[in-house]
Amino acid sequence: MTNKLIALDLDGTTLNDQSQIDPLTIKVLRQLDRLGHRIIIVTGRPYRNSKHLYDQVGLKNPMVNFNGALCHDPNNLNWDGTYHVGISKSIALDVATHREALNSYLIIAEAKYNIFATSQKLPTNEFFPEPSITPLLLNSTSLLEDPTALTIFTSEEDQESTSTEIIKQYGETVDVRTWGGKMPCLEVVSSGVNKGRALKHLADYYKIDMKDTMAFGDEFNDTEMLHEAGRGVAMANGQSAVKAIADDITNETNDQNGLANYLMEYFSLSI
Repeated sequence: MTNKLIALDLDGTTLNDQSQIDPLTIKVLRQLDRLGHRIIIVTGRPYRNSKHLYDQVGLKNPMVNFNGALCHDPNNLNWDGTYHVGISKSIALDVATHREALNSYLIIAEAKYNIFATSQKLPTNEFFPEPSITPLLLNSTSLLEDPTALTIFTSEEDQESTSTEIIKQYGETVDVRTWGGKMPCLEVVSSGVNKGRALKHLADYYKIDMKDTMAFGDEFNDTEMLHEAGRGVAMANGQSAVKAIADDITNETNDQNGLANYLMEYFSLSI
């Protein structure tokens, strides 16, 4: 079999419902790596909140963060395949200035390896699992580069109006994604950023034909990646819209080793 480029979403795909990687999944991914396939984590998470998972898998490959805005190799800061698509610094500062008008109680700007916020006191939860993080205050003195993404925390009731206002003010220069959960927020990135674009970049870099790429995901932010891949696989627990565009669907959910079981069957692995 031709070696594959295999792109993996984290939450709801590689991770179980406890946000952990099952030991079976790690064994499968490492065996595929030994066979010559290239395993790439492609996540919406920032690097700070996915590094421990990357390290746990233990593969020395690049990874993609911020839904495709940052492609980098954590083991080689000078990797020539690195790319970073930032949002304009002026937009980030303007959004921070109008935080109250946007009905937001907290705005985060994340650069490649730094974090800036409208408050230096961050909540400790799944979005900020590192209690030791103290961000720099988000202002024109501290923010000297275009950040990778903005996260605007607001109530679910205000998400639609805040999103509408962002698009009205900054037009086609940004894309806005809505996230629910315990801490509803809006993610603002540069227009055109998505996981599919990152997958194509990596395939080009490694000179792998797109027909020899695979992608696994469960949420709306995975759709471009699954669509671009030669074989896009939706998780059994995935959203209906994701399943609709997928080439295949796992038999089990992320909490039932759906990813590992699919890969074992597809590649005829014995673990």
